[in-house]
Amino acid sequence: MSEGPKKTKYSATRRLLLKQKLLKKAGVLLVQEQSNKVTERESTLNERVPPLKLSGLSVQELQELCKELHRKCDTVDEARYDIEAKVLKNEKELVDLNAKINELKGGKRPNLKRVKKSADAKLGALTEAKLSSKADFKSNLKTVKKDKKEEEKADPGDWRKNVESMSGMEGRKKLFNS
Repeated sequence: MSEGPKKTKYSATRRLLLKQKLLKKAGVLLVQEQSNKVTERESTLNERVPPLKLSGLSVQELQELCKELHRKCDTVDEARYDIEAKVLKNEKELVDLNAKINELKGGKRPNLKRVKKSADAKLGALTEAKLSSKADFKSNLKTVKKDKKEEEKADPGDWRKNVESMSGMEGRKKLFNS
């Protein structure tokens, strides 16, 4: 059914023409969106910050206006600082949570490659693994060699002889010498 190259409905010149029209329309829409953003920004700034009326004000009134503006700036700076602190805290928390997620997942796992095996090969690998694990278990154990001194300390022999030999001044000398 899907043999050979797929035929398109439109010719190359028609597709090029459509592409050019789409790009022109996208450009016009982009310019409109930018101008809308500029007008929206100006309107919100006019709402939030009314224009200053400085004409006809005395020196005392100007000083009061400056103090009021200074208080407003301080409150805005405090709010900005609080928001920045919250953002930093949230970012740090996100990093910690991502680290915990990676720990729970077991870290980054490498991408595994597919290996094709036949049913016989899979069965053979399973049986070999079972047989070899039983046979190799004892041979893979480590052997531990004890030193002579450790054996003497572990097996003191008769405890009465040990107590008699350690009693008195000679026993104390042995403790210091050894």
